Amino acid sequence: MDGSPALLLLLALGLCSPGIRGQSYTMKVKFRDSSITHPRVQQRLELECLASKEDSGVFWVRLDKAGTLHFIVFISSLSRATFEGNKKTSTHFEAMKDSKVYRLVVKSFTPQDEGNYFCLMNSNQMLYFSPGQPVFFPVTTTAAPTAPAPTTQCGVTEKDSCVKTPDPESSKEKKLNFFCDIFIWVPLAGACLLLLIALVVTVVLCQQTRRRRCRCKRPANGKPNVKPSMPSHV
Repeated sequence: MDGSPALLLLLALGLCSPGIRGQSYTMKVKFRDSSITHPRVQQRLELECLASKEDSGVFWVRLDKAGTLHFIVFISSLSRATFEGNKKTSTHFEAMKDSKVYRLVVKSFTPQDEGNYFCLMNSNQMLYFSPGQPVFFPVTTTAAPTAPAPTTQCGVTEKDSCVKTPDPESSKEKKLNFFCDIFIWVPLAGACLLLLIALVVTVVLCQQTRRRRCRCKRPANGKPNVKPSMPSHV
């Protein structure tokens, strides 16, 4: 459905009017069935526009996802509907008035009917707009893919062994742990071996030095043998 030029001109004039939203006049759009939050494909959907007082008729318009306004129908105060192209009937919509309720029916809801629905009115040279009623299909969310769980293959008989398919993530973790152990324990073992060799060499050198010091013979009285010096003659 294309936007009506007359309706767009009316909206532009209404936006320039200082009394576009009078406090004494309110309008409201809602689903006729209060249990409905989102439409279904090919569902018969009924919307209601509630007016707070008598008026001269109501326009139904739709604002699509691209921000374009589409004229749907004008319902007069005598419950006469005028659809796009000055037609009295529509193959896709129904329109009627019940007291102060102006009803719009989408016979078979399609993705092209999604948008925000408004009803508006021209009364005493002022435009009154209702708050928009969003009418969209529910948003479907896709779950994130999960890693495949390890599978188990068992034999038919009790004697057959069960073969478990290893989890690729766990095998990678085991390989990383193995390499980490190598980098940690090999240098540590080498350092311990060097310390052990140094300790052995130190013990051997100490033993040899002690043996060399103990080869000199000492006298029985504990004093070394010293020859008496001869007195010099004057």
